[in-house]
Parts: sequence; C-alpha cells; structure tokens
Amino acid sequence: MRTLIITLLVVLVFPGCVSLRPGATGGTVSRKAVAAGERVQVGNASWYGKQFHGRKMADGGQYDMYAMVAAHKTLPLGTRVRVTNLSNRKSVVVTIRDRGPYVAGRIIDMSNRAAKLLGMRAKGVTKVRIEVLR
Repeated sequence: MRTLIITLLVVLVFPGCVSLRPGATGGTVSRKAVAAGERVQVGNASWYGKQFHGRKMADGGQYDMYAMVAAHKTLPLGTRVRVTNLSNRKSVVVTIRDRGPYVAGRIIDMSNRAAKLLGMRAKGVTKVRIEVLR
C-alpha cells in the first residue's frame, strides 16, 4: 500500500518530468532536445508565400518562396528536417532558415514550393510529422 501511495504521489507531483515518446515536447523541439535525441514532432503546418518573397529571414538571407525552406520556432537555423503530410504521406526535406510560425497551434511554416510538393497549399493548414535529420 505504501508503494502505491508513493507511486501515485510521484505521478501526480512530477508529470512534467516524464516524456511519453521522443518529440513529446508540447510543440517545440529545442537545440538541447535535438542533442538529447528528441527528433520527431507532430503538429500543424502552414505555409507562407508571395507576401514574404524577398524579405529578410532570421538567418540573414532573403526568403525565396520557390526554395525548399521553412520556419520553426526553436530548431537551430540550418537544421534539415523531413516533413511528412500525414493525410497523404507525401514528404519533403527542407532547411530551417527562419523563425515562426507566429500563430498558436502551428509548429512549422513551409515555403510555397514545399507546401505545393506536400499537397497542402489548397488546405492551408495540415497535420504533419517533422523528423530532424543528421
């Protein structure tokens, strides 16, 4: 009985210390988490295009809506990720070159070209899996 009570206390008091699966980070994957092996994330993706074409990105370059690039809140700039559209299983590899998205509930913003190849442009927002590549 004592063991049961202690176990329940630990589970109730320390739930934030437990990760049920790699990438279960509540929508963000930090540099520290990537180094620790948390390399998968699932959530909503959106895309950005013409209105941002030519604007400066977080890495100092200009956004090219025809390039295979994306924006992520916390992954290190220059990180390559495989993004898979979970509704049709299409996937692309993009480089994180910008910060965002700045809309709640989204984990990545894809370039126009990447969104087109994923088959998500018409829908706008699509559930995806992000895998950090070495």
